[in-house]
Amino acid sequence: MALSARKLHPLFAAELTGIDLRRPVAPAALSAFRAAMDEHAICVVRHDAPLTNEQHIAFSGLLGPMERGPAPKIAGTGIRLPHPEIVDQSNLDADGAVYADGDRRLAYKRANRLWHTDMSFYAVRATYSLLSAHEIPVVPADTEFADMRAAWDALPAATKAEIEGLKAEHSYWHSRVLGDGPEPTEEERRTRPPVRHALVHTHPGSGRKSLYLASHASHIAGRPVEEGRALLRELMAFATRPEFVFAHRWRTGDVVIWDNLCTMHRATEFDDQSYRRDVRRTTVRERDPAAVDA
Repeated sequence: MALSARKLHPLFAAELTGIDLRRPVAPAALSAFRAAMDEHAICVVRHDAPLTNEQHIAFSGLLGPMERGPAPKIAGTGIRLPHPEIVDQSNLDADGAVYADGDRRLAYKRANRLWHTDMSFYAVRATYSLLSAHEIPVVPADTEFADMRAAWDALPAATKAEIEGLKAEHSYWHSRVLGDGPEPTEEERRTRPPVRHALVHTHPGSGRKSLYLASHASHIAGRPVEEGRALLRELMAFATRPEFVFAHRWRTGDVVIWDNLCTMHRATEFDDQSYRRDVRRTTVRERDPAAVDA
């Protein structure tokens, strides 16, 4: 069956049928998948059962160089998923129990409720993220996405002229503290030094201009810190207006793939002390990051 896309939002996001990420994907189907991603930026593929970790990793590896290696060093971290390619985005500890409310690891995970784009705090940016749902709460625990290409298109011409050419400094620890996480230790800070990225860029797949924003963005290079942060807040508020946002309601077995170069996303709140949420992410990078981030 050929791949087809059903739009989920007037501007972006689609549900794909005709592809099963648990099975080998033919070159023609992979090419059609990439074209769908360039058009829609967010693609949902539903399955009747979750991908295994190995299936998740295998499909992700078809899309480009993968993020591999340890997560940011956070005091008390244990390993629940022994796969260096998978980021554990659950509320579960190494033993599979729900994190206690005061656990600093949970506090940092809650910062994902801020609008962000994955791994913008790296010099080599993330392209695709693939989030696989293994266990979903019975209460809503949606993920929201914002279309950064549509937001750029809608900006006033004067704002576009002002921000083209600017660079923002991105820091993992800035967003963790912004999201009410604890101040990092010096050891933690050393694992993720800040980097700078253009505030506006041309999306390579579609050729459309896009904002590149995130809660990881601390300030604007070359401007007073508070002035730059005010501009970032203004742009974030504009880019996340309701007309630019799609909310995905999760089901077990879903895989949602998004393009970090032209979207932002955030987790929505749920009672993470009463309900388990097991979602697992792989991340593809612009190029092999080993020589840069090691």
